[in-house]
Amino acid sequence: MDHSYRNNQPGGGNGMGGRFRPGPMTTGSSGFFQHAEVEPLPVREDGSTRILAFIDDLFFRTKVQDTARKLNVKLEFVKTEKDVLERLEASEEQPSLIIFDLNNVAAKPLSTIPKLKSRLKKGTSIVGFVSHVQGDLKVKALDAGCDAVMPRSAFSQNLPQILRRHGISEEHLEESHDQPGAQGPDTEPA
Repeated sequence: MDHSYRNNQPGGGNGMGGRFRPGPMTTGSSGFFQHAEVEPLPVREDGSTRILAFIDDLFFRTKVQDTARKLNVKLEFVKTEKDVLERLEASEEQPSLIIFDLNNVAAKPLSTIPKLKSRLKKGTSIVGFVSHVQGDLKVKALDAGCDAVMPRSAFSQNLPQILRRHGISEEHLEESHDQPGAQGPDTEPA
């Protein structure tokens, strides 16, 4: 059968009946799913970990770890509530952020979050992420004590900003505000 007529169709002879439109979403490595560049934090001299994460998905865990490494943010993965409590006893500094994959059955997020919330100070935020179709789990997590719950895609997209905001130490934050003309981590130049 002669398919030469397709070469005269809009979209060329790609066999897609004119539906193929080259553009930013189909140009290969255009950086479509890349996040905006976020400036790394200065390396902390005390080296303490400020962010804990209950994530068991190996691929997503690697993404979170790589992003933290690029930003000079110390992050520690934990598996159980006991791991967090032991860490709290061993360190005088509390984490600034605890991340929960709300589908991590081993972490028992809906029972662990209220226990951690009751033991931690207000300076510690608990952020969870779910599949975008799990509205009921989102509501339950917020009721359990999560400060924020977002779809996994939104969490992934905002990951550098989230890690940077919670990875900065109070001392560095004060220093950046004391310097003339300095911008804080969440401010934009005028």
